[in-house]
Amino acid sequence: MQYYSLNRQAAPVDFRTAAITGQAPDGGLYFPEHIPSFSADFLRKLPTLSAAEVAFAVMQPYVGDTIPEEELRRICAETVDFAFPLVPVTDLISALELFHGPTLAFKDVGARFMSRCLGYFSRQETAPVTVLVATSGDTGGAVAHGFLGVEGVQVVILYPAGKVSPLQERQLTTLGQNITALEIQGNFDDCQRLVKQAFVDTELTSQMRLTSANSINVARWLPQQIYYCLAWQQWAHPQPPVIAVPSGNFGNLCAGLVAYLSGLPVGHFVAACNANDAVPSYLRSGTYAAKEAVTTLSNAMDVGSPSNFGRVLELFEQEHHTISQLITGYSVSDTETQVTIQEVHAATGYVLDPHGAVAYRALEEYLRDNPAAQGGIFLETAHPVKFREVVEPLLDETVPLPEALEPLMQRPIVRVPLPADYAALRDFLLK
Repeated sequence: MQYYSLNRQAAPVDFRTAAITGQAPDGGLYFPEHIPSFSADFLRKLPTLSAAEVAFAVMQPYVGDTIPEEELRRICAETVDFAFPLVPVTDLISALELFHGPTLAFKDVGARFMSRCLGYFSRQETAPVTVLVATSGDTGGAVAHGFLGVEGVQVVILYPAGKVSPLQERQLTTLGQNITALEIQGNFDDCQRLVKQAFVDTELTSQMRLTSANSINVARWLPQQIYYCLAWQQWAHPQPPVIAVPSGNFGNLCAGLVAYLSGLPVGHFVAACNANDAVPSYLRSGTYAAKEAVTTLSNAMDVGSPSNFGRVLELFEQEHHTISQLITGYSVSDTETQVTIQEVHAATGYVLDPHGAVAYRALEEYLRDNPAAQGGIFLETAHPVKFREVVEPLLDETVPLPEALEPLMQRPIVRVPLPADYAALRDFLLK
């Protein structure tokens, strides 16, 4: 499998090069030269396959011969060695819980896959690799945990000051070792902009080997297809599900679309956004325009200029009609998010986090407007404990902290404050 730049000004590369460099030298995102099709045999056997077997079958065509089969099987097995339960919430709506990994967020899947791939590739490198990553919340913790202690890899995480939850901040600022956290005085789009500037700074990249662990990196983005297949394994209805995805930078939804184009049965996709509604506006009007990011309760989705939406457009050759027939977009306000958390808990006992609540609300609206659909799945992308400050006052009850996270609360926070200025980031990296 070769990968080309969406800017089409750089030579195609293999998976290894795309994973190590993160972004093409012309500033574009890498994109696979073709979307592989799931075999009829794979789809027939899918309900009986283990998670590790599913992961290997999905990822092998993208990795090709850059990683030996035995090594890739190990990477895939370690990537999905936790539960992905599909939990009924109502008669029509089920939650795909993606928060049972080590940092309680869906990004554990991509971060674990990518870290293990880079760990393998770094054995063949003479110079250390620096992973430079922007986070709006969960990416930072997942990347920090995934790469902690990986030999030959340094990690630098940029996060927006005051715009991640306290637990999220602890997950990326308390580990030490090869992990450094930069507290940027700005929003997520500022963090993402700084990372992109670093990758196209030829003087900087001539002095250090940079890669990214955001979903702009194919090794982080493409493994997210796996849990869509695991959801379908557990889907009990004859009609393919509607799937609602909490959407910020759009890597998660885009991965689901890739699985769909590979042959996974999906009835429809719902792009569930908060007040940051650039994509829902495009789906309605056919005109795309990035917007200034707005701060909301569902902070990991506070993205005004989603990088991966360019990949969505590429998948469908920029055809708005085709895209809008497959995806419906909704923008859910903070008030609607809060009400949804309260109402769902009162009616079912299920505790939503703010991101899952956005997806639940959007899916509920879609099913109401499309009664022919027999039900759907929403992706519950983070454990509600990560957003105690939002959830607990709404429910008037405590969300218990999982035992595995208790040591985080005792460790000191170590972070480096920086302005949202590229010169400051550049100086820091060079020093």
